[in-house]
Amino acid sequence: MKFVDINCDVGENSEAIADGSQETLMPYISSANIACGGHAGNSQTMRATITQAMRHNLSIGAHPGYEDSANFGRLELHLPPEEITASVQRQIQALQRIAEECGVSIHHVKAHGALYNQAARHRQIARAISEGVRRILPNAILLGLAGSIMLDEFRAAGFSVAAEAFADRRYEPDGTLRSRNFADALLRDPEQAAEQALLIAQRSRVFAADNSIVALHADTLCLHGDTPGSPQIAAAIHRKLTQAGFAIRPLSQ
Repeated sequence: MKFVDINCDVGENSEAIADGSQETLMPYISSANIACGGHAGNSQTMRATITQAMRHNLSIGAHPGYEDSANFGRLELHLPPEEITASVQRQIQALQRIAEECGVSIHHVKAHGALYNQAARHRQIARAISEGVRRILPNAILLGLAGSIMLDEFRAAGFSVAAEAFADRRYEPDGTLRSRNFADALLRDPEQAAEQALLIAQRSRVFAADNSIVALHADTLCLHGDTPGSPQIAAAIHRKLTQAGFAIRPLSQ
């Protein structure tokens, strides 16, 4: 049996949480990356998202980003490493308190948005993230962009890591994610995202924006909860992978 983890960034939209639309994608994923007050989220959304995730036996993860909700954490900031470390620590602590009250553990951590993308290119930022995690969750699995230096830094800090690839994002020929400034950065068509997920899972490769082939190994596949039509995308990915013989299960197993 072949196994694959499907993770999703959630807890970022209070309306989607309240009306249940966020939960409609949870049967199709195995890990939930929960926004913890930086780019999005507050104590109410964290608690509600954990409760939803528990109903579907999902692995709980923290999703810290730049504390810049006005830009949804997607604007690159240039902060000293110690500020990044303190921010990551603060956000994980906030989610940890609520998780403990709900009786669940946080198993993994994945940085969000600009913080994630900068850590994929800058070792100092990756180290700052890992130090913030280490202070709260020294045994967590750290997710990072497949093939990037952030995974090297996370390993060097003593963490178990998971190389991450994206089902609903387009890639550049160098293996980085295509900037959201481009109209084609997101794969909005469920079948197109599902085909990309299967190509990554089966053949460890993806087609870049220029149609060249990028080789990458991934331990986990991500889709974004804020992508339009994300429940339909999640369902299509799950269906495509399971039909190909993959079992969907979290990294924590």
